[in-house]
Amino acid sequence: MATRLSPHAISLLILLLSLQSSPSHASDTLTANQRLSGNQKLISQDGNFVLGFFQPAVEGSDGKWYIGIWYNKIPGQISVWVANREKPVSDPVSSSLIISDDGNLVILSNHSESPMWSTNIKNNKPANSTIAVLLNTGNLVLRHGSNSSVELWQSFDDIIDTWLPGNKLSRNKKTGIVKRMTSWKDRGDPTPGMFSIGLDPNGSTQYVLLWNSSVVYWASGNWTGNSFSGVPELSPTNSYPNSGYTFQFVENDEETYFTYTVKSDVQIFTRAIIDVSGLFQAFVWMEAAQAWVTFFTQPKAKCSVYGMCGESSMCSENAASSCSCLKGFTENNPNNWILNDNTAGCRRNVPLKCVNNSTVTKQDRFYLINNVELPDGAHIVDAANIHDCELICLSNCSCKAYSHNGTYLVWHDHLMNLQDSTGGSSDRIFIRLDASEIPNSGTKKWWIMCIIIGGFIILSLGITIVYFLYKRSRICSINQGDGPLISFKYSDLQFLTRNFSERLGAGSFGTVFKGVLPDTTTVAVKKLEGFRQGEKQFRAEVSTIGNIHHMNLIRLLGFCSEGAKRLLVYEYMPNGSLDKHLFDSGSVTLSWKIKHQIAVGIAKGLAYLHEECRDCIIHCDIKPQNILLDASFIPKVADFGLAKLLGRDFSRVLTSMRGTIGYLAPEWISGEAITTKADVFSYGMMLFEIISGKRNLEHAETSTGILFPVLVARKLLEGEVQTLFSSELTNGVSVELERACKVACWCVQDSESSRPTMGEVVKILEGLVDVEMPPVPRYLNILAEGSRSAKSSSYEPTK
Repeated sequence: MATRLSPHAISLLILLLSLQSSPSHASDTLTANQRLSGNQKLISQDGNFVLGFFQPAVEGSDGKWYIGIWYNKIPGQISVWVANREKPVSDPVSSSLIISDDGNLVILSNHSESPMWSTNIKNNKPANSTIAVLLNTGNLVLRHGSNSSVELWQSFDDIIDTWLPGNKLSRNKKTGIVKRMTSWKDRGDPTPGMFSIGLDPNGSTQYVLLWNSSVVYWASGNWTGNSFSGVPELSPTNSYPNSGYTFQFVENDEETYFTYTVKSDVQIFTRAIIDVSGLFQAFVWMEAAQAWVTFFTQPKAKCSVYGMCGESSMCSENAASSCSCLKGFTENNPNNWILNDNTAGCRRNVPLKCVNNSTVTKQDRFYLINNVELPDGAHIVDAANIHDCELICLSNCSCKAYSHNGTYLVWHDHLMNLQDSTGGSSDRIFIRLDASEIPNSGTKKWWIMCIIIGGFIILSLGITIVYFLYKRSRICSINQGDGPLISFKYSDLQFLTRNFSERLGAGSFGTVFKGVLPDTTTVAVKKLEGFRQGEKQFRAEVSTIGNIHHMNLIRLLGFCSEGAKRLLVYEYMPNGSLDKHLFDSGSVTLSWKIKHQIAVGIAKGLAYLHEECRDCIIHCDIKPQNILLDASFIPKVADFGLAKLLGRDFSRVLTSMRGTIGYLAPEWISGEAITTKADVFSYGMMLFEIISGKRNLEHAETSTGILFPVLVARKLLEGEVQTLFSSELTNGVSVELERACKVACWCVQDSESSRPTMGEVVKILEGLVDVEMPPVPRYLNILAEGSRSAKSSSYEPTK
């Protein structure tokens, strides 16, 4: 009697048979007598790419399996190619990738009689002469086994949503076929989506981004012979010379294409994709951060992506989330919205109650949105006024909204590409909703009161939290709370800074460049160079700044030390250095309120270094160039490359003369040992410049050449210090201004013992302690003679 096998037994038998004829030891090659199924894989010779069955790691992808290629050594299973993107299989164990009898690569499933996917090569040779090989480039090729140079098919010609180095985005001039990248339908579905990129199908030499293969929402501009007119950064001459990859545009009799390559001696993982959001983006893998870093995105304005937010939503460039549903609507696919895929748009909370087009319903009302760029697809109507336009819309069940911008407009069926334009367009639109979605005026007033009360409570809590955080920030911390410093590779910092392309300025011992971390945090990267004691200075700066934290001190985030290359990564200060705001004519003039805030903040930072840390730290080079300003003009003392650590058991530290002429204390010149009072002197000289907004030498009395600080000291004694400043500066702040002048004069006294500590300076500036009239410092008269020719030039003999 025949024995029937259960479905489970049949699957097990198939698996056992497949194992007997499957690629062994993770080979990179599949031959005619082998099959790949279950968790079997092909792995490229260098181990960087793997091919096998996979499921997208997104909720809702259960039961859908695909044959694909992904990175083998990078976490997250980032796929770069999918074979059966439109026909998933339900079970990888009972499905397999094989070379068919006619020499094609096919995917078979026991649930279908025909292949789920095939390379579809016509007039091919028999299977026994064909092999499939996964190359180190991530390209899967089908070859003649006896002649590896003959490639019958390659996955690079079947490009999906990912563009790898060596692949081409091309147009065949003979057939007119454009090789185009197409986005996934959503994060968990590789089915072709709505967005694509490729050469202009009309024949021009530009690349275009398309929605639904019809609407162009971005173009690169035509190739000029050196670059695309709209994307000059992708030209061969502008390729990052030290980044390890180059771009190339080729046009010949057979085809036109654009490609990029990675140098053979550089280990870089990079890819470009057309995302489900419609953005074309390029990434590089950052090993130190274990993250993909974006180094190219188009279009720059996300809201210019057609349909990115889907229907019945609004796009906002400056909001934390670019897309938001309109009032009365909810996300169509909330899970996709969490994954920044908003293309499914929004649906109504309450359906409209319109029954037919002949009756004006009273159960629908309109919600007004001001300052918008109107959606696409508007229809012009013949209306006498705005009320007439509203009635026309209400009388048509398909009408979704109306507007008036010189012409009366209505929208039927779809609301696509509505954009917030606060501060820009003054257009407004009325969105049709069920009456229950728009509260009456009484309810509205109740909500307004709730918002006001809630806002007051939140504000009070916020002030309390800020107060405690501020108090806590004064406690010296050694890399606690912010985590350890990040050790970057030099190649990492090349990509973070776009190969050091955006220069922020030059500090002591190096140049500073702008960079962006994987989490979009902007940083300043200091490239140390051109000095003999670089390693010593580097270690001093890392050990000093990395172990302290204060709201008025710049924070070190990481560093790099590779051979002779040494770099430091700091938090980014958007308002740059203080000297630009004081001395550059093109900068905005700082108000006294801001100047006072800066003076007090610097004093607090120095007081922390001198008096509150475990080890006293002398900065040794206080000047406006070493004071950075954040977005709110909060000052941060920077550049500790010259700092000296001084243990609490010692009152002085012997060091060679360094710093900047114009800010140097007398003890530097005389060769005496240096204490924290050298910083106090430099602070005083800088405070004069903060007060006046000019360099001390430039603000000197031209007829006598008297240095400005000396003029201030003399006018203080004569009770006429206000005459040195404009009425705009002294108006309403004369007491604060005179107090600051006295502090500056006390700070620059000849004798160290006569100068206040920075802690005392803080108390005086904040009005907590009275200050006496200072004497005129004699040293400044001597300094004026020697400084007029120097004009504050740097003196760094240790270089």
